[in-house]
Amino acid sequence: MSWTGVADVVGTGCMLAGALLCLLAGIGLLRLPDVLSRMHAATKPQSLGLLLVLIGAGLWLRSPIDLCTLLLVGLFQLLTSPVAAHMVGRAAYRTGRLDREDLVRDELAPALEEKPRSEG
Repeated sequence: MSWTGVADVVGTGCMLAGALLCLLAGIGLLRLPDVLSRMHAATKPQSLGLLLVLIGAGLWLRSPIDLCTLLLVGLFQLLTSPVAAHMVGRAAYRTGRLDREDLVRDELAPALEEKPRSEG
């Protein structure tokens, strides 16, 4: 089997594994009970799933322009996904949409209880 045949088979495997992870992330968004669990399902398996799909597409396409485009898409995904998850978690915490009893350690509560210092 030639190198292109091997790349096509590996690319197919990556695409299928990535699609399965994205499917599981979508199911997790629908089925998990609270915001923090859903936030986890929306970021970790979905990001890995998208990266696997991009790797599979890169193994199929093989042109430099396509590979650069796929690399940029993967880079932007890795940069924006943690920030979006942080903002969702922060908004859920501040609006009271999560059960504080489920938190193992709440490091933000003392910071929010402090009164702002007056300047001058």
